[in-house]
Amino acid sequence: MADKTVSADSGSLFRTLGNLWPYMWPSNRPDLRQRVIWASFFLVLAKLILILVPYFFKWATDALNGQLSVSQMVPAVLVAPVMLVIAYNAVRLVQLGFNQLRDALFARVGQHAVRQLAYRTFVHMHELSLRFHLERRTGGLSRVIERGTKGIETIVRFTILNSMPTVLEFILTAAVFAWSYGWSYVAVISATVVLYVWFTVKASDWRIAIRREMNDSDTDANSKAIDSLLNFETVKYFGNERMEAQRFDRSMARYEDAATKTWTSLGWLNFGQGLIFGLGTAIVMAMSAREVMNGTQTIGDFVFVNALLMQLAVPLNFIGFVYREIRQAVTDIEQMFGLLDMKQEVTDAPGAAPLAISDGTVRFEDVHFAYDANRQILKGVSFEVPAGKTVAIVGPSGAGKSTISRLLFRFYDVQQGRVTVDGQDVREVTQESLRAAIGMVPQDTVLFNDTIAYNIRYGRNDATKEEVVYAAEQAQIADFIERLPEGFDSMVGERGLKLSGGEKQRVAIARTILKAPPLLILDEATSALDTQTEQSIQAALDVVSRGRTTIVIAHRLSTVINADQIIVLRDGTIAERGTHAELIAENGLYASMWMRQREATEAEERLRLAREAEEREEEAARRQPQLTES
Repeated sequence: MADKTVSADSGSLFRTLGNLWPYMWPSNRPDLRQRVIWASFFLVLAKLILILVPYFFKWATDALNGQLSVSQMVPAVLVAPVMLVIAYNAVRLVQLGFNQLRDALFARVGQHAVRQLAYRTFVHMHELSLRFHLERRTGGLSRVIERGTKGIETIVRFTILNSMPTVLEFILTAAVFAWSYGWSYVAVISATVVLYVWFTVKASDWRIAIRREMNDSDTDANSKAIDSLLNFETVKYFGNERMEAQRFDRSMARYEDAATKTWTSLGWLNFGQGLIFGLGTAIVMAMSAREVMNGTQTIGDFVFVNALLMQLAVPLNFIGFVYREIRQAVTDIEQMFGLLDMKQEVTDAPGAAPLAISDGTVRFEDVHFAYDANRQILKGVSFEVPAGKTVAIVGPSGAGKSTISRLLFRFYDVQQGRVTVDGQDVREVTQESLRAAIGMVPQDTVLFNDTIAYNIRYGRNDATKEEVVYAAEQAQIADFIERLPEGFDSMVGERGLKLSGGEKQRVAIARTILKAPPLLILDEATSALDTQTEQSIQAALDVVSRGRTTIVIAHRLSTVINADQIIVLRDGTIAERGTHAELIAENGLYASMWMRQREATEAEERLRLAREAEEREEEAARRQPQLTES
């Protein structure tokens, strides 16, 4: 991301416009192309009419002074002062109307570009690898996308609808002065505009550095705020509200300093612009006043010169703001295009075909894999999960258990060996068809902040209400849902925090049942639950895995004793394999893990029984005074 930001600073407006042009001139939307053509036509027409406005002011002034020379062919009523004043205001209204028509025509073009680029960015974010999403900062990333989409509107509004008309207006103004008053006026006005633009660019460049610091502080503060809110419970567990507030406030303090500098520098920019344009106007007005005194110009000419300059001052007054906004928009859009330029780590092979499931046999053949070149995770792992059978993967933490599921889902590609489904290498089939064939019940179930029905239906979007209820019944959560005041329409909260761990797991199981995949992965689906909840969840998992090719990645060995085969991973290799009984008989790594977990479970059970006995004694003690009294 940092490299892309640097390139955005050095990127040109023309390159950004080049990137945006396919969205502004879409090949598949002739209606939008017509809007661009008509908007450009009205843009030019509005500027031509704008040049006429000071002429009516000049003619009205001369008519009032009796200095207006009238042709014999023009009726006197048309050059009466009142008619000229009416014409002056009418032309202004016509010019304003054409401007608004131009903006209205361009509105859909600009918004279409915003929508298409935002859609492309959203889709691309989902296409990037799991590695990218594990390393991202959600708050900062959302800010880049938000500023990028706003930057498109800025480029459209200020470049096409402001800067280009200003350039056209200056050319027309210079032509009028050259034709009517001579090149000396053009020279003064040109020098004024050049100096004005030079000062504006220099001052704005200085201010952009301050603005960038302000944006960085804003992004940092937003990232910290979102990160803290997403980890609300952790903050409370450790009582670190004050620390989080101080971290946020430090970022906001930097934002405050930068924002103060931004507004202060804006004052200096506006003063400098006013000084330069004021001096240029004074010189031109003095030249015109001298000619009026010499009789070579009329009072109307003097008024005309002033009106034309004031008319030119309006867009020039915005040039600093426009330049800054365009530069910032270029930076923001380049950051967004930087995201779009990020290559997908995992892509469909050319000519990849959909996965064809016949019986659902999964094989890992001499698989080698490393997240980092310096740390090998899997070292030549080979095993088979026969169709309709259940194979469990167990082992110490860091042995590579969860990596198995990520490779089958093709979140990553193997560096050596291959993973196949019914003999088809997962790298040679489409990702969409592969993932459609696999169901996943993860250890950490994260739900969408929506209704329970929405989260269950996420397994199959076109499922009927009856199918959703059936899936909930199979996952043994339907009774709980029906007891809720709003039933299936109950909101689950951010990341499902309104539900307990067991309830979230049942929702995850229900949506997997609804998906009805031929292949199933249970990735430590009960390891975060207590023993009693685990036993009830295990019954639901037995339902969902029945008849399906299932890989169980387990921490608690009690959940895999009925697996058709258990594979024990250690340091990225298969240390043992066999059924539960066979591995216990071997008295190896699995047997030692089993004994430790069994002792821990028995200790937990003894503690639970002791706690229940203590609660019964306390209840009996509370009742004793009542019995004695009676």
